[in-house]
Amino acid sequence: MSFPKITITILEPRQFKVDPELKGRKRRAAASKQLYDVMEEMMFITSDTEQTLWNTLLKAHHMNGYDFKAVEDVNFNPMSYRQLVGGATVLGKYLSRHTVTAENVGILLPNSAGTVVVFFALQSIGRVAAMLNFTAGSKAVQSAITTSQIKMVLTSRKFIELARLEKLVEDISTFAKVCYVEDIKKDLTLSDKLSNFFPKPTENLSDKAPAVILFTSGSEGNPKGVVLSHNNLLSNIKQLESRVDFNQSDIVFNCLPMFHSFGLTGGTLLPVLSGVKTFLYPSPLHYRIVPEVIYSVNATIMFGTDTFLAGYARMANGYDFYRMRYIFAGAEKIKESTRQTYMEKFGVRIFEGYGTTETSPVIAVNSAIYNKAGTVGRILSGMSYRLDKVEGVDEGGRLSVQGPNVMLGYYKDDKPGIIQRPEDGWHDTGDIVAIDENGFITIKGRAKRFAKIAGEMVSLTVTESMAQSVWAEFEHAVVSVPDERKGEQLVMLTTNPSPKREELSAYANKNGVTALAVPATIITVDKIPLLGTGKVDYVGVAELAKKPPQ
Repeated sequence: MSFPKITITILEPRQFKVDPELKGRKRRAAASKQLYDVMEEMMFITSDTEQTLWNTLLKAHHMNGYDFKAVEDVNFNPMSYRQLVGGATVLGKYLSRHTVTAENVGILLPNSAGTVVVFFALQSIGRVAAMLNFTAGSKAVQSAITTSQIKMVLTSRKFIELARLEKLVEDISTFAKVCYVEDIKKDLTLSDKLSNFFPKPTENLSDKAPAVILFTSGSEGNPKGVVLSHNNLLSNIKQLESRVDFNQSDIVFNCLPMFHSFGLTGGTLLPVLSGVKTFLYPSPLHYRIVPEVIYSVNATIMFGTDTFLAGYARMANGYDFYRMRYIFAGAEKIKESTRQTYMEKFGVRIFEGYGTTETSPVIAVNSAIYNKAGTVGRILSGMSYRLDKVEGVDEGGRLSVQGPNVMLGYYKDDKPGIIQRPEDGWHDTGDIVAIDENGFITIKGRAKRFAKIAGEMVSLTVTESMAQSVWAEFEHAVVSVPDERKGEQLVMLTTNPSPKREELSAYANKNGVTALAVPATIITVDKIPLLGTGKVDYVGVAELAKKPPQ
């Protein structure tokens, strides 16, 4: 088979400017960082992203060796590129008779090697993989199916039984045909099986065509379908490759679900398409088991959220992360206590990043050469940004981004099956951020995570951070509710059994935090509601906040 040629683009000549006050090692370090910026940009510009996911897999198959063990799961039976490509080809040939080109096909499966086969089977025949969130509940999954006009959902009888999702399958079967992979094996023809030996590249399929649909959490209404192209996903992978060093000796541990953009791009597609082995674990909630598995598989790179990482740290032995080189965290702010625990107990740095499903997902990330605690790193190569002024916010603004990794558009319930594209290619993240002189991004909070109290804008994230500083061993979540006198007031849920508002007021006074950030009401709960992706379920928090204290 042949592969597209790589076009080399020569960058414009640029002049290096180093502060004349810097001397010796500091001066050399400053010059090296400028050179690193140019090299990173060159790596991205010269990378080949103008092909499909399937053709990229075939290229990885060819370049890394057919017998390279690319994927492993809890069955501890590593899958080689030969097995992955062959299995996907056979399944794809079968599915080609039951679907049409460019059809959106649902995937309702956990993190496993088999799910990777199903995903690439759809890519091999030009179908769009719609990754359904089985933790979101029946209503959200049904909405996702109708919004994206999904006619077939691929799942597994064994998974449905183990996860006790019989009711969910019963509900969605009225909207789409449910197809079990165990049944497909029985229906394979001799021609299907023989296709294992003859994988073919996709032809006449644009890299700008839809490849994947991921769904938002639905916290602002019904879930939206985020449509990502082949080029979106490959661009983000190449952007990450130019920022982070990894190689064939690395092993990625991924327990973030593949219906989440972080788990799909970072934990699955990036390693599989780059010749790095990935180990897939089905649930990030197994706090006691995950560290033991990380130790047993010799993982060197992992992805997680603060909630999950803090849970692992509580249960892990100090030697469980002995081979870990990088831990990349996103989706929620990393607490300083989590960062310090990993450094002191395991000797591992956590590199915080930032992204959205709409950007495939990574926008910025800290790295070994560019790392600043408290920030989410520097924006990736190839991306542009703008900050729009927000009333009442003095530092920073509302972030919008543009770049090759920005989605094709949304599927929304007002126009099912029609992609609604972002205006001029710009995506409004809805986040209020500040960017320093070196380009490091600090998240101030969601625009919708600000409350207007007595005419002043107050960040709910600041209140949560304050509570975490005062009561570090407990979990906290803050929402705003209407208030007749001040417009809004803050309500905090905490797992602290005996919280005292006076302690928060004292901290605010000592550290220059406005008194308005101290919550008016504090409610003790057994646990903070979480989404399947590890983020706080603020819809659930708001429901609990509305209930009168017992």
